[in-house]
Amino acid sequence: MSALAPGALIDGTAVEELQAMFRGELIRPDDRGYDEHRKVWNGSIDRHPGLIARCTGVADVRAAVGLAKERDLLVAVRGGGHSFPGLSVCDDGLLIDLGAMKGMRVDPEKRTVRAQAGVLLGELDRETQGFGLAMTSGIVTHTGMAGLTLGGGIGWIMRKYGLTIDHLLSVDVVTADGEVLTASEDQNADLFWGVRGGGGNFGIVTEFEFRLNELGPYVVAGPVFWAMEDAGEVLRFHRDWVADCPDELMTIVVQRRAPALPTVPPELVGKLIIGITACYAGPIEDGERVVRPLKEFGSPVLDLCMPKPYLAHQQMFDPSFKHGWSYYVRSCDVAELNDDVIDIMVEHGSRITSPITSIALWQMGGAVARVGDDATAFNGRQAGFTFNINGNSMTPEGFEAERDWARSYWSALEPHHTSVYVNFLMEEGEERVRRAYGAEKYDRLKALKRTYDPTNLFRLNQNISPD
Repeated sequence: MSALAPGALIDGTAVEELQAMFRGELIRPDDRGYDEHRKVWNGSIDRHPGLIARCTGVADVRAAVGLAKERDLLVAVRGGGHSFPGLSVCDDGLLIDLGAMKGMRVDPEKRTVRAQAGVLLGELDRETQGFGLAMTSGIVTHTGMAGLTLGGGIGWIMRKYGLTIDHLLSVDVVTADGEVLTASEDQNADLFWGVRGGGGNFGIVTEFEFRLNELGPYVVAGPVFWAMEDAGEVLRFHRDWVADCPDELMTIVVQRRAPALPTVPPELVGKLIIGITACYAGPIEDGERVVRPLKEFGSPVLDLCMPKPYLAHQQMFDPSFKHGWSYYVRSCDVAELNDDVIDIMVEHGSRITSPITSIALWQMGGAVARVGDDATAFNGRQAGFTFNINGNSMTPEGFEAERDWARSYWSALEPHHTSVYVNFLMEEGEERVRRAYGAEKYDRLKALKRTYDPTNLFRLNQNISPD
């Protein structure tokens, strides 16, 4: 089944039926604000839903789901709208928009937070850091917390504390039948297993409860950059440096052209660079000691690794992923950073042309790998590194060439592919989704789908068909 398989068209009667029981805002194609609210982060996605239901609470979500099921409507669900393939919006169908549901409550004594599905990562970070607490929460602050969590959740402090789902205590879910369920280790445990990595396949999660960890407010973090011609030496240094590093250290290798930012010298802007960005989730003095070899290696062209507020570090990549630009990603996990992988990175990094095209090579391991592989639906805990290959452009012009570059980079790495992170998939077909979970987990997820969404109402996602 295509991810954009059509449903019935939305007529005026359907809108009137929903309006009678809906407290939020219903926006039709002719209404003011329609174009604003139909847009998602990825500017290459241009879809026109038949109705946008901007929910204010669980009752609104239940009403929208009820109408969709009764009328056989195509349903898209949007939290932050940060889906790379744009699966949080659809043509003609019903867009259930959770963006206005931003309730949050931190319990500093229990070190927990409850957050509704419209919360963005930056909003959650600010709320939790107010109490000196944090959880693994991605690297771009305008990402939706819901989508990040349901796919697994990788971020700057995961090697110390684990994935986002490893902090998840419970969720509230509106199922395809309109039922509201709480899922946790003690309630609906099968569903709780599935939502920790299985995406939005089983219902609409309206609220999350997380366990928090002490962190900050300052961390040693930031990038060190070298000229791209030094990429081979930098990558071999990185491989050796992180081989036995402490869990507190997390790194992301970046290849790109130097961006035009206040922290970047004008003479460096536009030059091909390779960077290692570090974040040390521990005491400042320990962090300074651990990152010293990074700062002293070779001849860096720019060193921005220093003690800084954790909130500032979390926002570092935001300017490189603005709303409305065109994004295309290919991704894979690899077991190790061997010489063949390094040679591929050196070759393809030198071909970057767009000022916003980049790759991010995420260091995995640590606490992520110490959770049992069967504990959650997430797959790939034993990966050595995760590639996020972004072929991006600021306008549609040139976007096709950037996509071709990303595909070529990914294809060159194919002999080294192991698993793939589901949140980094485009619309790549059932076999790629199966590979994201592995055959055994995929079959278990299909059984869950038959229990909680047998008609595949929630199919605009990395879909696990009940068939």
